[in-house]
Amino acid sequence: MWQASERYPDPAIEVLDPRFLNYRITSAAVERLATGMRWAEGPAWFGDGRYLLWSDIPNNRIMKWEEETGAVSVFRKPSNYANGHTRDRQGRLVGCEHGGRRVVRTEYDGSLTVLMDRFEGKRLNSPNDVVVKSDGSVWFTDPPFGILGFYEGAPAPSELPTNVYRLDPVTGAATVVTSAVARPNGLCFSPDESRLYLVESGAVPRRIRVFDLSQDGQRLENDRVFVQCAEGETPDGFRCDVDGNLWAGWGLGEGRDGVRIFAPEGTAIGHIHLPERCANLCFGGPARNRLFMAASQSVYALYVNTQGAAGG
Repeated sequence: MWQASERYPDPAIEVLDPRFLNYRITSAAVERLATGMRWAEGPAWFGDGRYLLWSDIPNNRIMKWEEETGAVSVFRKPSNYANGHTRDRQGRLVGCEHGGRRVVRTEYDGSLTVLMDRFEGKRLNSPNDVVVKSDGSVWFTDPPFGILGFYEGAPAPSELPTNVYRLDPVTGAATVVTSAVARPNGLCFSPDESRLYLVESGAVPRRIRVFDLSQDGQRLENDRVFVQCAEGETPDGFRCDVDGNLWAGWGLGEGRDGVRIFAPEGTAIGHIHLPERCANLCFGGPARNRLFMAASQSVYALYVNTQGAAGG
């Protein structure tokens, strides 16, 4: 049962390293904005409309929360079991669909454009999470979670490896940037786009890997482990702040659920405890200093003393 903190600083915000003190606002507490979902995922902030969108995958819908009024409503249903979302540099919503096994863009008039649903003639698995680089290229992960059963999609055989793809912004051509990550999940760029972080959900225990980008910004190099998780720890979606810290959705279980924050060299510096596992997050608000956390059945928010990196 969620209960708001009755005092400041909120005890749900744990400092693991003194560096995290710079990012904690002692008079800000975790707030629950909405509840009643089955599996909340893929939040995306629309500052021009002052609202948040997120996926409720098993309920086959995208939800909306309005900052001005606090109203919660259904933005799109059915959503084709939508999962991860982001916005491109023109402000359009880009999303991953389990049901359609595709990546789509919502145009200004509300129509959908399919960016990719096949590679070399074969159907994608179930695109999971997506980011858009400053050059307009679309990068996304393609694990099989949406084709494993009926809860988040529909059972189907895999036709392709669990690749990570890049879509060229000019030609629309797709390239595989890595096929070496078992069940790739959340992904994000560092603020200067010199690094790409990737969750490897198929590793036991799970881990977060990091790659350097090539000089032309189109390929991945120097694959290495950024965080080796302990047994049972489950990272999911994440975003970077402007200082290069990685804010990662985290679980699994009492004392672990919430958001784990890592410094650029991989040290865990803070943890935001939630009563539910956090699947994904984004920064938003007028100054991009409010962290929105999609966590199982609910969506939470916390003001922090930093800003989300552009493009997240």
